[in-house]
Amino acid sequence: MEKLGFEPASPRSTVRRLARRASYDPEQVFAILDAGLVAHVSFVHDGHPFVIPMAYARQDRELMLHGAAASRMLEVGASGAAMSACVTILDGLVYARSAFHHSVNYRSVVVLGRAREVTAEADKRAFLDALVDRFSPGRSRLVRAPNAKELHATRVLALAIDEASAKIRTGGPADDAEDMGVPVWTGQLPVAIRSMSHIPTPDDAPRFPLPVRPRGVD
Repeated sequence: MEKLGFEPASPRSTVRRLARRASYDPEQVFAILDAGLVAHVSFVHDGHPFVIPMAYARQDRELMLHGAAASRMLEVGASGAAMSACVTILDGLVYARSAFHHSVNYRSVVVLGRAREVTAEADKRAFLDALVDRFSPGRSRLVRAPNAKELHATRVLALAIDEASAKIRTGGPADDAEDMGVPVWTGQLPVAIRSMSHIPTPDDAPRFPLPVRPRGVD
């Protein structure tokens, strides 16, 4: 993969508010995208903006999206219209001495680009395998692959990561000097996605090995 930066190509991809937290480094952008599990994808349909949360997988400089063939979002994306996707990972809650300085620690990426529809059967199958493996590495080799009817009912888009910016906050509260005497606890409460124990279907019981947990989930 050609390694290019995501230096702001236009004002729309430039982080203005607290710009010191911004990063346009591809490694930083891709690391956040690869750690996330849900993207919020925005599009305009009939003159109205919509945001749809959905699972995704990244392949090089594209986000792979899928859904029902009749999906409005996928129909708009297949037409070549401009789209945006946002992935956010919450890392903690930040407690300050003032209400104004309460905050959250996070890693986020905003992607701007246009999508192409993936129509070749082999490419569609490869993406759907990658999506299954995103939630349990190696699982696509264990389950039944989509049949022709299921494949026909599924539309796959590859959203180009034409422009992208990451924004990250870490650390404790940024209290003002005049608030240092306020008698209240301050600091951080780390937050992370944590999986629980697997719950098998009644007919599965202990017969088969448990699925491998996805990357980024304890």
